[in-house]
Amino acid sequence: MSASKAALVTIDEAREEIEKISSLVLAARRLMATGALVDLVAIQERVADLCAAVEAMPKDDGKSLMDDLNGLIRRLDRLSSDISEHLEQMRDPEDGKA
Repeated sequence: MSASKAALVTIDEAREEIEKISSLVLAARRLMATGALVDLVAIQERVADLCAAVEAMPKDDGKSLMDDLNGLIRRLDRLSSDISEHLEQMRDPEDGKA
C-alpha cells in the first residue's frame, strides 16, 4: 500500500494490510527471540501508509477498523517491549543469567 493510493483503500484492503503488518511483527519478534538483528523499516513504512489510508477513509469506515487497529497496536506494543528487553540485556548481559 503506498501513500498515493491511501484514499482508494477499502475496509477489506485495510484489514488485509493489518494482517500483513501483524505477520511482519510476529516474524520480527521470532527473529529477535533468536538474537537476530531485525530491520523494522518495512513495518514502520507500512504502518505509516496504513494510517494515511485510514485517515483518508470516511469516518464510519475508519471507525469500523477500530478493533483491528487496536489489535495491531497491542502487537506493536509487544514488539516494543521485546526490543526494550533485548536492549536491556545487551546493556547488562548478567541480568539474563540465573
